[in-house]
Amino acid sequence: MKTKVISALALAGSMVFNVAVANETISVVGSSSVSPLMEVFGETYTKVNPDVFVEVQGPGSSAGVRAANDGSADLGMSSRNLKDSEKSDDLQEVVVARDGIAVVVHNTNTIKGLKKEDITKIFKGEITNWKEVGGEDKPIVAITRDTASGTRGAFEDIMSLKQEINGQKVSAISQRAQVASGNGQLKTMVANNPFAIGYISLGTVDDTLTALEVDGVYPTVEAINAGDYGVQRPFLVLFKKSLINDASQKFVNWTLTSDAQKLVEGKGYIAVK
Repeated sequence: MKTKVISALALAGSMVFNVAVANETISVVGSSSVSPLMEVFGETYTKVNPDVFVEVQGPGSSAGVRAANDGSADLGMSSRNLKDSEKSDDLQEVVVARDGIAVVVHNTNTIKGLKKEDITKIFKGEITNWKEVGGEDKPIVAITRDTASGTRGAFEDIMSLKQEINGQKVSAISQRAQVASGNGQLKTMVANNPFAIGYISLGTVDDTLTALEVDGVYPTVEAINAGDYGVQRPFLVLFKKSLINDASQKFVNWTLTSDAQKLVEGKGYIAVK
């Protein structure tokens, strides 16, 4: 835990700060998909607990798992289930929300839905032209996330985009796919390329691009709650039970209250309480 944070001037970007002086700082590191929700959590929590400052940074889920495990942050964030190699008896996982992963294309694309198996083939590089799935005779530009992304990890798991090489499970996404470093960059790349396809957190979809039906189901909160839309994942907060301090534990407990869960729904994610 960091204490006696005095100035907000040095803090920018994804960090959250609401008061000039705080007695406690809770550092939260991890998924760029969870970060926007965590920032809202932090801002709201500080309003009712002005002595507490929640500092959020989103380098990716893998970094969040490492930060929670090595204690370099008070809390970690992950937007994918943990790998067996990342789990330990001391590492606590708390699901604070659920999120759908939307498969998105340019607004001018005539395709409005795809089968899951076709999406898998597109990202493997086995389907390379939109005409193969009922669209125009144009090349498909697949855009994926970097390997540290929890969204990518969850998407690979759900879409069967893993392969085993020399006893190791590795990504099966084509090397020809373009790579975006975050939801924002991927949205921009898809919105500016009529032949692109990518995937982003459902909570970040807006009218700059089009979300596709997957196996005939459009991604909505209602469809995810009903279990009809299968491309979904948990938003996790992580900490070591042996290391967590009182301030961080109280904040985690608060994220599961009805007030916090209303924020989850307000941001377009799925409440868990």
